[in-house]
Amino acid sequence: MSIFAKRTDPAARWRIDSPEALHRAVRACGILPFFEGPVPGFSVEEMTPPEHWFDGETMGPWDWKIFAVQQGDIAYGKFLLGGKAAFASAECYRDLLNWRRSLPKCALRESDRRAYEAVCEAGSHTSRELRKICGLRKAQMDAVVTRLQYQTRLVTGDFERVYKGEFLEYQGWQLASFCRPEDLFEYDLDAPFRTPQESYDRLAARIRDAAPAASDADIRKMLG
Repeated sequence: MSIFAKRTDPAARWRIDSPEALHRAVRACGILPFFEGPVPGFSVEEMTPPEHWFDGETMGPWDWKIFAVQQGDIAYGKFLLGGKAAFASAECYRDLLNWRRSLPKCALRESDRRAYEAVCEAGSHTSRELRKICGLRKAQMDAVVTRLQYQTRLVTGDFERVYKGEFLEYQGWQLASFCRPEDLFEYDLDAPFRTPQESYDRLAARIRDAAPAASDADIRKMLG
């Protein structure tokens, strides 16, 4: 066991300094917020050395997340802490889906149904495409997509880098496409599975293993 594995600070155990390191950290933690949250050290932001974090020349994890998502075994979306950006392994995301969809507050809203059904029918859509389908402004559509991600009904399927300006420069603008997690990861939601509480307990155990300082209240805040 390395000296880093004995430390309780997650940021000391995983150093994210490349796309591959980001992917490894998510796989190791199972579930991981993008930005600093209630558990010290337990986020991509805190695991990334300052010289790799939006320093004006490199976009660090903001761009590296494209690599992580395209590996096919990582979920990315706004599904933790009430709708904040996060990563999860496909295995842990299955448990999150099982838990989250059992909650009454995560029932599909009628106001969101059109967007959700459009994705179900097409397989995937960008938020730009969904705005046209639903006739909503950007802020309204972003709110709908965020709710659907928090409910674990939609997840980011892929990213496209957007090049703008006279010289077609890439400055971090990305266009995400959204799909159903059961399609992306080929989950069989009709097959026997754990109870929602068992899924919650498994996720809580993964978080405690990665971040021993996490309290029950911290975990509840993250998982909803």
